[in-house]
Amino acid sequence: MKPITNKGIIYRFSILEKIQAGISLLGFEVKSIKSGKISLQGSFVKIRNNEAILTGADISPYQKGNIPQDYDSKRERKLLLKKDEIKHLIGLSAQKGLTILPLKLYTNANLIKLEIGVARGFKKEDKREKIKQKEYTRRKDKLLKQAKKINEGF
Repeated sequence: MKPITNKGIIYRFSILEKIQAGISLLGFEVKSIKSGKISLQGSFVKIRNNEAILTGADISPYQKGNIPQDYDSKRERKLLLKKDEIKHLIGLSAQKGLTILPLKLYTNANLIKLEIGVARGFKKEDKREKIKQKEYTRRKDKLLKQAKKINEGF
């Protein structure tokens, strides 16, 4: 199975810390995930009653006729973390401006794991600065490449 990433997160957030977690899933959800029928867009992790819960992840049904009638593809799913990790996340999420987001879903020795990250959103100025830095690097590399071609010609 190819890892499924939450696209766009790295452009809108800076990731401060990453944690690996298991997920409590139903049998047909595991089959769906292994076939790549999952979207992490717009999902996030919240802490409730000392439990980490993944909210907003959309796992499409594996087969239409093989699922319960009342199945909700965007239902909340419990994340399997140690108590110390949950306490650490509670402390971090209490800080202003920090949020917990799913970054990547992958298999590890036939187990499905979710990489979650504690993130801080970029401000508009930070985004602009990042774009300026990218353009500067791109322009610098282009000029160095041209200079190298000129030097090879002599």
